[in-house]
Amino acid sequence: MQIGVDFGGTKIEAAALDADGGFLARLRDPTPRNYDAALATVVRLVARIERDLGRTGSVGLAVPGSVSPTTGRMRNANSTWLNDRPFREDLEAALRRPVRLANDANCLALSEAVDGAATGGRVVFAVIVGTGCGGALVVDGRLIGGRNGLTGEWGHVGLPWPTTAEMPGPACWCGLNGCLETWISGTGLQRDHATVTGRTLAAEAIVAAADAGDAAATASLDRYTDRLGRALAMVVNLVDPDVVVMGGGLSNIAGLYPRLSERVPRHVFADGIDTRIVPARWGDSSGVRGAARLWPVD
Repeated sequence: MQIGVDFGGTKIEAAALDADGGFLARLRDPTPRNYDAALATVVRLVARIERDLGRTGSVGLAVPGSVSPTTGRMRNANSTWLNDRPFREDLEAALRRPVRLANDANCLALSEAVDGAATGGRVVFAVIVGTGCGGALVVDGRLIGGRNGLTGEWGHVGLPWPTTAEMPGPACWCGLNGCLETWISGTGLQRDHATVTGRTLAAEAIVAAADAGDAAATASLDRYTDRLGRALAMVVNLVDPDVVVMGGGLSNIAGLYPRLSERVPRHVFADGIDTRIVPARWGDSSGVRGAARLWPVD
């Protein structure tokens, strides 16, 4: 039995999978904004699943941020109370077994490459465009972590081919300006719309207004799609994936995909591209499924 835990900004979800990837159990609790309480929540969810099913399993976690290969402590998590903490070691001590952790985008990529929208793709790049912006790379069914644990960290590179109006770009929480996260996340869409129109709307409301024919919202969504297309073209130029899988709230905009099929090729250094850009098959479940699959099935 594989147990996966998806540590989200608002909820912590735990699920158990059987050898065929079917759900045996799923539980959710709100995410505490405190390290000790968050640790206890993960332990409690795993214990409840194992008690209900009457057996133990391997445990993998999808987490915001990543584990530093230098210190072994959490870093770059927007759930900032995790940063600089030995989260994996503390969980291993509490659960009395080895635990594997990976960034939530890595877990999305692994889940979708194994039996999701990218099944059969040799090189898979997965992106999350929601509150933040993350990415990950899977090759031949294996996550590529990189020397510094940074592979796929496209959210903190600059917007490619920026216009004069887009420079130097908004300030990012990482300390730089113009990172992709400030442009193509849901909060980036919200900020851009407010800057241009003077109206503050959530990303979902902007999309709904565009669907209803609102001209200003349509223009904001068009600017967003153009920037996302440039960002994905950069990925295609760098790693030339078979499939790009999109997760996160903005991946649910059905109209994005035909627009991206037009925008991305404009910036790709080729006479044509055959890369599929698709929404995640498992949606919100990709994180917990990928976390479970950080351990192989015996």
